[in-house]
Amino acid sequence: MTPRHLILGLQHTVAMFGATVLVPLLTGLNPSVALFTAGVGTLVFHLVTGRMVPVFLGSSFAFIAPILAAKEAGFSLSAIGGGIAAAGLVYVLFALLVLLIGSERVRQVFPPVVTGPVIVVIGLTLAPVAVEMAGKDWLLAVFTFLGAVASAVFFRGLFQMVPVLVGVGAGYLLALLLGRVDLSPVREAPWFALPAFTPATLEWGAVLLIAPVALVTVMEHIGDILTNGRVVGKDFFVKPGLHRTLLGDGLATSLAGLLGGPANTTYSENTGVLAVTRVYDPLVLRIAAGFAILLAFIPKLSALLQTLPQGVLGGISMLLFGMIASIGIRTLAEAEIDFTQSRNLIVVSAILVLGLGGAVANLGTVQVAGTAVPLKVSGMALAALVGVVFNLLLPPRLEPRTLLEEEERLP
Repeated sequence: MTPRHLILGLQHTVAMFGATVLVPLLTGLNPSVALFTAGVGTLVFHLVTGRMVPVFLGSSFAFIAPILAAKEAGFSLSAIGGGIAAAGLVYVLFALLVLLIGSERVRQVFPPVVTGPVIVVIGLTLAPVAVEMAGKDWLLAVFTFLGAVASAVFFRGLFQMVPVLVGVGAGYLLALLLGRVDLSPVREAPWFALPAFTPATLEWGAVLLIAPVALVTVMEHIGDILTNGRVVGKDFFVKPGLHRTLLGDGLATSLAGLLGGPANTTYSENTGVLAVTRVYDPLVLRIAAGFAILLAFIPKLSALLQTLPQGVLGGISMLLFGMIASIGIRTLAEAEIDFTQSRNLIVVSAILVLGLGGAVANLGTVQVAGTAVPLKVSGMALAALVGVVFNLLLPPRLEPRTLLEEEERLP
C-alpha cells in the first residue's frame, strides 16, 4: 500500500459518502452504523469474490419505501433489521440458482442489446438527483464540475487520477471563501464514539414487508456488475462468477441488517469514479472501505464530510452519473448492434422509455400485520425485465425481405 493508494481510496470514500448516510437519515437508521456496515460489507464482498472486483457497497435506496412502510406498521428497528437480513438471504438463494444453471445462461438473457440501454438507464435515472443537488448552488456545482474535468483532461500524474478529489476540494474551498459552509457540526462532534448498533430480531411481518424487495434489487445487481465489468474491461460473470458477486452482496446485506444498518448494494457512484480515473485496482476500494469504517468511529471526520454543500455534491455527481450512461452507449457501439433491425430498436426503446419514464407495474397488494402493502416492479428492474422478455420473444429478424433477397431464393 502506497500513499497514492490512500489518496485514491479517499476519493472513493468521498464519492460514496453522501448517498450512504442519506438513506439512514431518511429512514431513521443510524448513519454511523451505515458507514460501518458499508465498509465491512465491502470487505466481505471482496473476500467472497476473491478480491478481484473493484466494487464498493453502500446503502440501497430501493429499501427506503419498505423500511418506512415497516415503521408505519409499528415494527421496531430491530425487526426492520431482521427483514433486511432476510433480504440478504434472498441474494444467497439467487446465487445458488445461478451456480446451478450457470452464468452463461444468465448472459444469454442479458446480451449487449439489453445491457447497453440498462446501463444507460442506471446513469440517467440518477441524473435528476445530481441536477437537484446542483440546483441548490449552481455556482459551486459548475466550479466543482469544471475542476474535476480540468483534473481528468489537462493534469498529469497523480492529479489526473483523482479528479473527484480535485473537483470536490476546489468546490469546497470556494464554498469556504464564500461563507457557505457551516462548520459548527464539526466543532460539536466528538472525536471518538462507538456506532449505535441495533441487534436484529426476527418478526415475519417485517420480513414479508422488506425481503421481497431483493427480487428487484437482484436485477439491479446484475446490471451494476455488468456495468462495472464494462468499465474495467473484464468479464466478472465468468471470473469470479455472478454467483459469487450475488453471494457477496447478500452476505453484506444480511450482516448490515443484523447490526441495524441499511441494506447494501453495489454503488454506481464508485463505478463512475473508476470510469473517470481508469484506476481499477480493487485494493483502492478496500482502502475506501477502511476509511468508511474509520469514519463510523470518528464522528468529527464524518461531520466534516457532511458539511460538503449540496452544490458541490451535485457538480461531481453530474460527471459521475453521466459517465455511467456513456458506458452504456459504448456497450451498444462496441457490440455493433444493428439498428436497421426493428427488433433491436424495439428492445432498446422499451428499456429506455420504461426505465427513464418511471413506469410502474402494480401487482396488487398483500396484507401484512393488518396493513395493505403494494407489490410493484418499477424503474430499472421493470425496464430490464421487459427488455429481457422482448429480446427472448422477438424473432432475430423483423424486416421484410427485399426484392433482391426474394429473387435469390427463387430456383
